[in-house]
Amino acid sequence: MIPVSSFRAPTAIAAILATLVSLAACSPAPDATPSPTATPLFATEKEAFAAAEATYRAYRDAANASVLNDSSTFEAVFTWLRSDALAASRKSLTAYNAEGATRIGESTFDHFTPVAYDGTAITARLCLDVSQVDVVDPAGVSIVASDRPARQPLEVELRRAQTATGLAIFSSIATEELSC
Repeated sequence: MIPVSSFRAPTAIAAILATLVSLAACSPAPDATPSPTATPLFATEKEAFAAAEATYRAYRDAANASVLNDSSTFEAVFTWLRSDALAASRKSLTAYNAEGATRIGESTFDHFTPVAYDGTAITARLCLDVSQVDVVDPAGVSIVASDRPARQPLEVELRRAQTATGLAIFSSIATEELSC
């Protein structure tokens, strides 16, 4: 004769499995969960453009404070840059450093003109003034092209980043849309 307890264990296990299967069938499908919506960086365009200008100013301050023949000063500049802007800056600063170049003077900017804000990216145009800046080699000879314009019109794109202003510069390109 087979003991009754031998039939109870398989029956209990079957009941537990059936319960688990039925609970899984009642769970919502993974596609049913709502996807998060992107939160705009700023509540208004005015706030966005003010933060963009503050970001560009902080970047210029860091760039002016950097020492071309001391690569340890470059990180403060790189903090404000991402993507294409970061790649271009790394390339130029590394080249100047390798040449033992020295920068004389500081650059400034003006005509900071808001162009667009779509909740994610901010675009602005500005005039970069490099009229007081020279870059010289170790012998003190200028390595700046003689035809370099003293004022350069730029279009910059800024996006969300972990910086003091919440933004970083992603691109900075020459533009003909602004007369400096």
